[in-house]
Amino acid sequence: MVGIKPKDVAPSAAVKFFGAGTAACIADLITFPLDTAKVRLQIQGESEGSGAVKYRGVFGTITTMVRTEGARSLYNGLVAGLQRQMSFASIRIGLYDSMKQFYTRGTDSAGIVTRIMAGCTTGALAVALAQPTDVVKVRFQAQVRLADGGRRYNSTLEAYRTIGRDEGVRGLWKGCMPNISRNAIVNCTELVTYDMIKELILNYDLMTDNFPCHFTAAFSAGFCTTVVASPVDVVKTRFMNSANGQYRSASHCALTMVRNEGAKAFYKGFMPSFLRLGSWNIVMFVTYEQIKRGMTSLQVYRSLQA
Repeated sequence: MVGIKPKDVAPSAAVKFFGAGTAACIADLITFPLDTAKVRLQIQGESEGSGAVKYRGVFGTITTMVRTEGARSLYNGLVAGLQRQMSFASIRIGLYDSMKQFYTRGTDSAGIVTRIMAGCTTGALAVALAQPTDVVKVRFQAQVRLADGGRRYNSTLEAYRTIGRDEGVRGLWKGCMPNISRNAIVNCTELVTYDMIKELILNYDLMTDNFPCHFTAAFSAGFCTTVVASPVDVVKTRFMNSANGQYRSASHCALTMVRNEGAKAFYKGFMPSFLRLGSWNIVMFVTYEQIKRGMTSLQVYRSLQA
């Protein structure tokens, strides 16, 4: 064990699982207002006859929300958001390398098809298990304070209970299929882009395996993911936030959007989506790499002490 450095030791699956969830929660804490602004822009215009534009741009949306609802409104649904990240990210990101090894039968040589398959698998699995947390998060972010000062939901637990009581178990998994589609796209684009760009940077000795490399790969992953996933993300948000019976299915929601608002509606909230995904990816991946390195260092230190 003498001379072993943390960089020489691969982090365990448990370290990756825990590290991914923790890093995602930290990223959510920092970027959550941008995500809330994105949701408000995406659902704007979905009500019939609502011609007035309430929100304009990312920072205009944030300013309007702070002025009319208070600064706390920017963090509506944070508890559900953190629950979502701890479960979603731990599975979709933390198990990504393990799934790659599963598809390559334990070898380290993973091609693009294998990486895409691994991303699709962990993304779909994450949605199947943790969809209720996403439904509650979106509902909280979308809700506006009523004229009498009341709210649609007053707490995270109340939201889970109310949705389960009024809409049944299916209500908690509402939008599951479009969310599986979105997460498959997001996971493949996000993880495969980060994975391959980081690998190229290291293989061509453009940077060392440190912050600049992680920052560049994460920023590129955030931009590519936003471009590819934005249409599915808008449909997912609209469908999960809709009243019971408003849309028959996710495809009906998409057709209604095209008919009433045109194809441009699929890219509503693109700028906050990019700002959020870009910044989220940078914070998450940089933090994730540091957590993996720190926890691996601790494991090496403990093994040397034993």
